[in-house]
Amino acid sequence: MPLSYENVFSLINLAVLPAWLLLALLPKSGVTRTVVHSGLYPLLLGVFYTVTLVMGFAFGYGAEAGSFNSAAGVSQVFSHPHGILIGWSHYLVFDLFVGAWIARDAQRRGFPHLVLVPCLFFTLMLGPVGLLMYFLLRLALRKGGWSLVETPT
Repeated sequence: MPLSYENVFSLINLAVLPAWLLLALLPKSGVTRTVVHSGLYPLLLGVFYTVTLVMGFAFGYGAEAGSFNSAAGVSQVFSHPHGILIGWSHYLVFDLFVGAWIARDAQRRGFPHLVLVPCLFFTLMLGPVGLLMYFLLRLALRKGGWSLVETPT
């Protein structure tokens, strides 16, 4: 019996939670380094994304007339549950990738971990909002500001 779209959606949401919990609760653990910072999670989610994308566009799953060439086409993609899985897994991959980068960058810059946890939470929930919070925190603590490039001290 195949899984419903709702069940798959719930499973991919649950699948990222261990990685986020490791980032928040065990930031310097070897398990966190191995599982989250190694790229394993984004890689596995990326495989899921790629499979759903190929199923949608090469094998006819999803909405007819869906494409990424126009706003109407994208709207059509996301009007179907399969398109929601494509889009949502895309968000999950990149939000986690950004959250892991934030955690590594903050460790390199010597941030107290507790001030970082809200940034991680908002990156999980609202992606760019958490990244913006992190850059504002870097500015406030004078630990790098907006630059993505390490500056010599």
